[in-house]
Amino acid sequence: MYDLHTHTTFSDGDLCPAELAQRCMVQGYRGLVITDHCDHALVPVIVPRLAEFCKAVRGHYKDLRVLPGCELTHVPPELIAELAARARELGAMVVLVHGETIVEPVREGTNRAAIEAGVDVVAHPGLISPEDVALAAARGVRLELSGRQGHCYANGHVARLALEHGARLSFGSDGHTPGDYPTRSRAIQILAGAGLSVAQAEKVLAENARLFDRV
Repeated sequence: MYDLHTHTTFSDGDLCPAELAQRCMVQGYRGLVITDHCDHALVPVIVPRLAEFCKAVRGHYKDLRVLPGCELTHVPPELIAELAARARELGAMVVLVHGETIVEPVREGTNRAAIEAGVDVVAHPGLISPEDVALAAARGVRLELSGRQGHCYANGHVARLALEHGARLSFGSDGHTPGDYPTRSRAIQILAGAGLSVAQAEKVLAENARLFDRV
């Protein structure tokens, strides 16, 4: 199990990074990206601290790899590319953008700006357009199928268009509390609920693992 989307007390999660890593290690996870919410005020504060944490604990959670990341959240679309680049400079190894979920007032154009910026994942992109899905396929940007209540409401739409246009899919728990981190079998059930076959769900989780190998 590799989770690309998690939160700690650095933003709105309930667990500090060490407890999150410990719980995921005990649960058998092999990869964890900490992607706390960031904007222009928080990227310079949160990203270096997460990078410092991940460096300090490397190798101390058995087979679990913990990577520093961030989720750019409610950033004006025209500023996403610049902030994503800044986050990488400060140590974010995986950059997500908080996509146009149907349960929050995310500004229109955020999905497109994230894809054009070449971020790693557009988190819960909601009712993303076919044109943006095609662009994500061309740019190699992953579209997230979310394990979080509310954000997951559009998973079926995202999965259908991604399969139609050949876009990469990822899975993220978007975990905030101790009970938010699914087992691998539970993640496959969530992906199946989005309309994927078991084989397709396995491929999504394998894509998560490949991101860890790349970075």
